[in-house]
Amino acid sequence: MKKIEFIDLLEKVKEYSQAEKKMIEKAYQYAKDLHQGQYRQSGEPYVMHPLTVAYILADMHADCDTICAGLLHDTLEDTKITKEEIEENFNPSVAKLVNGVTKLSKMNFSSKQAQNYANTRKIITGITEDVRIIIIKLADRLHNMRTLQFKSEFKQKENSLETMEIFVPLAYYLGAYQIKLELEDLSLQYLKPEEYKRLEEVKFKIEKESQDCLQEMLFQIQEILSTSGIPHSIITRTKNIYGIYKRLNAGHHLSDIHDLLALKVMVKEVKDCYATLGLIHQKYHPINDKFKDYICNPKTNRYQSLHTTVFGSDDRLVQTQIRTFDMDKIDSFGLTAYWEINKGQARDIMQEELKNKYQFFQSLVEINTLVFDNQEFVTKVKEELFSDKVYVYTTKGEIIELPKGSTPVDFAYQMGEEIGNTMVGAFVNDSIVPFNYSLKNKDRVKIITDKLANGPSEELISKAHTSHAKRKIKEFCQK
Repeated sequence: MKKIEFIDLLEKVKEYSQAEKKMIEKAYQYAKDLHQGQYRQSGEPYVMHPLTVAYILADMHADCDTICAGLLHDTLEDTKITKEEIEENFNPSVAKLVNGVTKLSKMNFSSKQAQNYANTRKIITGITEDVRIIIIKLADRLHNMRTLQFKSEFKQKENSLETMEIFVPLAYYLGAYQIKLELEDLSLQYLKPEEYKRLEEVKFKIEKESQDCLQEMLFQIQEILSTSGIPHSIITRTKNIYGIYKRLNAGHHLSDIHDLLALKVMVKEVKDCYATLGLIHQKYHPINDKFKDYICNPKTNRYQSLHTTVFGSDDRLVQTQIRTFDMDKIDSFGLTAYWEINKGQARDIMQEELKNKYQFFQSLVEINTLVFDNQEFVTKVKEELFSDKVYVYTTKGEIIELPKGSTPVDFAYQMGEEIGNTMVGAFVNDSIVPFNYSLKNKDRVKIITDKLANGPSEELISKAHTSHAKRKIKEFCQK
């Protein structure tokens, strides 16, 4: 792993304004002075950590305030500086971000466990205040995981488990796939070291054996698209190690993993995506039941792409992902892509997108509002937001994300309070089902309502799974 120097950070922000570069330089010097005499367990000066965090953020094209906050993110916790001093020397935005990523003082808690639950809650709920707080924490966690070899074995496993339980889901919800994939692999390396090593060798073998096949397909598709006058860019990839581990652990064979190999095709416009799909299907035989249109039906974290699995050279299964260049930015970096797409207004756009288009956000706000106890809050979030999911369809083809174990009752209240309160029946895949039916992936759900119905009884609570549905039923019954 390359050691980051301040000159590397300056190179990353060379397109920023002079005033912004001066502010970043000031924040670095500030952090360097404040952390003077402090060292990481690797033996490096401590400032190397915030510098690398800032570099990761700059690589995402983060705004100036976020990069400065990345450089200063440990100063409130590890030095004598105050939030007021940061605000005075920089601005209120930087001070707010640094405070948002700072752990709560242990003096305020009766036990280490209580402190940990409170800090976890603060991390998770930071997203409701300013999504940049979570992004800084993800960059912080990413660098800490990259340097986890200097920790004790106990700390390695503890941090890796926390990363899988908290930070990987957060990265997923924000659509930050690049960070998510790296955090997964780094965590598996410490949680299952022998399995990781074995699968690392498996992946290397797959990449070596498939190199010719992928390159041949890449050149052929390039030629087809160039002949058709479609501007494009194509890259190859193999599934990450954790992704392979997860599928094998679920009982699948290596040969069953259809997205083990992939080509990512990027074009300018949406119409070019569908034109490219047609051209690829003319050249390569597709597997019909492996086609997915995430452009018309985006994933709940706004991921958009066409996925088709075809037989490539030597009858190898190769997944081809087709999306626009802007989609690719969002698919790879999620909300953080707006830093590059909408430079000046990115923060406001990111927050509005989060509130209005990301299904998990309102659920998080609701749990935070309803649950006072920190331990209970963390448990609820893990159960309802960070646990396994089911993805079901409305009659209009929209994808609804629900916790595994959800029922038509939960679906109805997810669609709206009035729908839930007037629900009298449910159809799944055109068949009537009981209210306690456990929804499965790809189920198509239709709720039957009657405005003259008396509304839900308390008995319906036992047929609901989510806190949201249970609360709405209780509220109705208490009127």
